[in-house]
Amino acid sequence: SADSLFGLGIPVPDIVMPIGISFYTFQALSYVIDVYRREVPPQHDLFSLALYVSMFPQLIAGPIVRYHDVNVQLAVRKHSFAQFSEGISRFLFGLSKKVLLSNVFAQIADGVFKYAPNELSAAGAWMGAIGYTLQIYFDFSGYSDMAIGLGKMFGFEFLENFNYPYISKSVTEFWRRWHISLSTWFRDYVYIPLGGNRCSPARHIFNLLAVWTLTGFWHGANWTFMAWGLYFGVLLILEKKFLAGWITRLPSVLQHLYALFFIVIGWVFFRSDSMGLAVQYLGSMFTSTVPLNRFVIEYLLRFWPYLLFGVVLSAPVFPRLKSTRIWRVLEFPVLAVLFTLCLMRLLASSYNPFIYFRF
Repeated sequence: SADSLFGLGIPVPDIVMPIGISFYTFQALSYVIDVYRREVPPQHDLFSLALYVSMFPQLIAGPIVRYHDVNVQLAVRKHSFAQFSEGISRFLFGLSKKVLLSNVFAQIADGVFKYAPNELSAAGAWMGAIGYTLQIYFDFSGYSDMAIGLGKMFGFEFLENFNYPYISKSVTEFWRRWHISLSTWFRDYVYIPLGGNRCSPARHIFNLLAVWTLTGFWHGANWTFMAWGLYFGVLLILEKKFLAGWITRLPSVLQHLYALFFIVIGWVFFRSDSMGLAVQYLGSMFTSTVPLNRFVIEYLLRFWPYLLFGVVLSAPVFPRLKSTRIWRVLEFPVLAVLFTLCLMRLLASSYNPFIYFRF
């Protein structure tokens, strides 16, 4: 069969690509660029290079590990019972994020997005967008936690990929906290070589748009991803050039609401199958005259505990709990309960792959 390239009517054959190809492509590029810049020496051991390119813990959905971050660890790693235990703990929390939270939020998002946008009330459309906002965070950060945990078990220390992005007070701050390995990759290998912000204002705007166009394209050959990248690119330009001072003068709560408002809208582009559906869905969020959908009440009654947990755990609650003495007593029983719940949910549910497996 054949699909249409970017919806332009140009037939192209279906091409089946390995899962996670965008991640290990960037890892391989990192090695080539770092060696070319003489930031690290060339790797003469073929097996060590193959280990880096095919490092399985984070291979298919990140975080993107750059060569200069692990080149020493490829040859020399430290192993300890404490590190292995920490890895198990991190892995189980990541697994719990995916199985116990993200998969539940997927039921909300998928249940809403299966409707035509003109069938949705404003409340229904917002519920679907918020459901997907929570789904993609716990899905992707959950995988990153699992990858970092697996790395620790094998003696590798991977950099963090998420830093509670939904507590951000601006879109700029959000992208310092979300998918850190991708944003820093583009910063160091694309944005700075283009001139970064040390250039004329027009060139600075061009650099930002170029980076965010590539960021959208990296996620897939679909206009929705391109629009998503440009959307955030334009928002970042507006904040850097015009809005930064105004935003900081707002009360803290309004800063959070401002950031979350535009973040949720951005995820609509990311989730939609086409630009037409994305525009129609956004129209339902703001201008729908459809009466309140019955499923909105049903979902709230059914999923409100998960929504509450999702909102709370999107903030840095766990690090604060982990720093207390009581956590030493609670850690093992909490992990045991979470692991049991995950097993029960996995045995009773169908296959739910990670969202970023397709990129």
